[in-house]
Amino acid sequence: MGTVFSFAVRDPGPGTGPAIRRIVERLHRIDALFSTYRPESEISRLGRGELAPADADPEVRWVLERCAELGAETGGYFTATPGGRLDPSGYVKGWAVEEASRALRAAGSRQHCVSGGGDVQSAGGPWRVGIADPHRAGSVARVVTGHDLAVATSGTAERGPHVIDPHTGLPAAALASLTLVGPGLARVDALATAAFAMGARALRWLDAKGVRALAIHPDGRQETTGGWG
Repeated sequence: MGTVFSFAVRDPGPGTGPAIRRIVERLHRIDALFSTYRPESEISRLGRGELAPADADPEVRWVLERCAELGAETGGYFTATPGGRLDPSGYVKGWAVEEASRALRAAGSRQHCVSGGGDVQSAGGPWRVGIADPHRAGSVARVVTGHDLAVATSGTAERGPHVIDPHTGLPAAALASLTLVGPGLARVDALATAAFAMGARALRWLDAKGVRALAIHPDGRQETTGGWG
């Protein structure tokens, strides 16, 4: 997926090591299906028209259905075809992290944290999750503390302006970063991408949905939704 995954398990047991090995195999399987970096992945083949959607792996079809639902919910600001190219990574990464956490729970862990590309799914707690300052490399702008947290950030700090506004085809630039907090990372990560693409009206839209969010503006100003707490 072009990123790094890490695991922190506070309550390891005899099944933890084998569980993590199974999870890593599962992550490689997800990468093989969905990677836009691999020309032989099903997503790459679908994008080139070499594979019909009906013939795709059931998980690929399931993910594309979730992407379509999120597209409808966000007024098209979330899309599996950013820039006209099939790329459901905005959903897949968060879903993969959440799947890894679910597998650790199934193996008996109730106190762990899984991170993928800086987005986090935790179980138990309390956990402290730092939110990167997009204006100062290596610095933290805020710290989120709590139990069973999913924390996702979209922004320009790591990869520059890479989130595309699907309605204009241009990189979203109204915010420097946008962080969402919720119970499940797949949805939180996707909504963070969509809301970042919305730009200035993102916080109003998220506030109306009851989603906790922190926006950092290009001038460094910080703004939160009413339920940030």
